[in-house]
Amino acid sequence: MKHYEIGRGMSAEDAATEALDTIPEIPQDNDGPVFREPWEAQAFAMTLRLYQQGLFTWPEWAEVLAAEIKRAQEDGDPDIGDTYYHHWLNALESLVNEKGVADTETLDRYQTAWRHAAERTPHGAPIELENRDFSD
Repeated sequence: MKHYEIGRGMSAEDAATEALDTIPEIPQDNDGPVFREPWEAQAFAMTLRLYQQGLFTWPEWAEVLAAEIKRAQEDGDPDIGDTYYHHWLNALESLVNEKGVADTETLDRYQTAWRHAAERTPHGAPIELENRDFSD
C-alpha cells in the first residue's frame, strides 16, 4: 500500500483500507466496514474525509476513539457492540472541537437543527436542513 502524509491526496477506498488496518475494532466483514444504520456509514464517511483533508492521523484517531470508549465503559456502557458508532461520533465531535474546526456551540446548534429537520421529514424521505431548522 502506498503511504501518504496524513491521508492528503488519498482516495476514499485507500483511506478506508488504511483505517481498517489501523483500527481493527471497526465492525467489518470480508467486504469492508459493516453499518447497522445509515448514520453510522455517514459518520464513518465524514471521518474518512477529514482524514483525507489532513485533520488527523489514524493513530491519533484510534487514541481519541479508545479514550471515548473507555470513558463510556467507565460510565456504564455494557459494550455489547451496539454503541460503537455512538462512541465513534462522540470521538469525531471531540476531535473536530479539539482541532478548532468547530466548537461545541456550533456542533450543538447543528445537532439541534438536524433533530428539527428529522422531526418534520416524512419517514423514508431524505432529511434536508433548511434555515428554519436553526431557529429554536
